[in-house]
Amino acid sequence: MDEWVAAVVPAGGAGTRMGSEVSKQFLRLGDVPVLIHALRVFEASRMIDEIVVVVPRDAVAYCQQDLLPQFTLSKISSVACGGARRQDSVWNGLQAVDERTNVVVVHDAVRPFVTGAMVEQVVERARISGAAIAAIPLHDTIKRVTPDGTIETTLDRQGLWSAQTPQAFNLELLREAHRSNRQSGVDATDDAFLVEQIGRRVSIVNGSPDNIKITRPEDLIMGEAILRSGFRTQL
Repeated sequence: MDEWVAAVVPAGGAGTRMGSEVSKQFLRLGDVPVLIHALRVFEASRMIDEIVVVVPRDAVAYCQQDLLPQFTLSKISSVACGGARRQDSVWNGLQAVDERTNVVVVHDAVRPFVTGAMVEQVVERARISGAAIAAIPLHDTIKRVTPDGTIETTLDRQGLWSAQTPQAFNLELLREAHRSNRQSGVDATDDAFLVEQIGRRVSIVNGSPDNIKITRPEDLIMGEAILRSGFRTQL
């Protein structure tokens, strides 16, 4: 029997850096919300069996009753309540996946330009190694800066990559990593970090410079440009 693959899509962010009263995942990019762009890719992926969306508590009813029913998203099995931190939201999402799940893919809702190829590649690599993420090599010169704004040192960018999502893991491995973190309480910006913290290695697959994270007003402008370039027709 084929492995069951669940996608957990944390969409718990607010509009603080965006300067908007509307949470960034619900802002419109083109003609639909940022969140929907991402969900459509997972809906279309032959690798994904179900989708769990994790949103702030006060947005659960809105998503269930108003937003999601507007779109054809038959793979959504649950809209879970988010937590105080990203890792808390992902943990809540992990509790909602189907008991048949072998591999789980975690993807930030505010990365609307994920592709089906990225999803397939991280899932296939995770099936082999247990953990895999999309990432791109750094090309800019990287400086470490002191709190007062002075350059402390220039880092060797050889071997440095910028992590993205999707990130895929063996479900029990990711749950173990999250349980360990819930004891240590360390803040984590992605799930790969939690897996690294318990001594497991994480593989890399190629992401894309277009796979941007929508967090600031200028990101929406860039996103509109990516859409106008015909991005969706290339998937």
